[in-house]
Amino acid sequence: MDSTEWNWQWDPSLYAGSAEHYAVGRMAYPAALADAVRDELGLDGSGRLLDVGCGPGSLTLLLAPLFAEAVGVDADGGMLEVAASRSESTNVRWRQLRAEELPADLGTFRVVTFAQSFHWMDQALVADRVRGMLTPDGAWVHVGATTHRGVEGTDELPHPRPPWDDIDKLVVRYLGPVRRAGQSVLPTGTRGGEEEVMRTAGYRGPARIVVGGNEIEDRSVDDIVASVFSLSSSTPHLLGPDLAAFEADLRDLLTKAAGNGLFSERRREIEAVIWR
Repeated sequence: MDSTEWNWQWDPSLYAGSAEHYAVGRMAYPAALADAVRDELGLDGSGRLLDVGCGPGSLTLLLAPLFAEAVGVDADGGMLEVAASRSESTNVRWRQLRAEELPADLGTFRVVTFAQSFHWMDQALVADRVRGMLTPDGAWVHVGATTHRGVEGTDELPHPRPPWDDIDKLVVRYLGPVRRAGQSVLPTGTRGGEEEVMRTAGYRGPARIVVGGNEIEDRSVDDIVASVFSLSSSTPHLLGPDLAAFEADLRDLLTKAAGNGLFSERRREIEAVIWR
């Protein structure tokens, strides 16, 4: 997708009202991801981690024990409030700012991570600024994952799969067929081309790590509702005065689809792309 097809501009309402839903509705990153990153980069508990676009701290808190200090930054204050409430570690701190404002006097880092966030940023600018924040042996780690929903399939699971096609149709009925994003729309989806951006900015690589995939996860009606509200395309604020009606319709749909209130999904694999 070239720049002429992607004219969306970031705004503060992108994930407004979704932070608590995000922490509940997204499937957690597996411990195997931390183990794989540690082994690939030779992490030993020293150095610093910067997690950019950290959201409610899902990746930050998983990786923080591998470092002497971790810093999570996000533009959404609500996300950082939830992140801080989930943290029991004394080596993690949080900072509200946009990635484009880096380096923001944060210093240098052994590892800088981006998880499901880089596509929302001015990629060329952020790649250039982060490069100057890495220590000589430092690495950029881009974690790619779809954690709000599992793998499609027809094999038998302990409980029914969530009716994602019907959920998508319900969102379209309330918000229209064009994907919403903050105060604007994304008719062609989010931007790609990360590898070209990284090479142009002077990074070497990438190395790739793939972990997990196909593990069965049981999820409740509340989990699926939270998953829907965690998405930038269906955050609570987008529904405005229709929020209560939408949630009632969503819960009715889910309750009818799951006799005992539980669903099962197979988790998707997670890829970590490492640049130096």
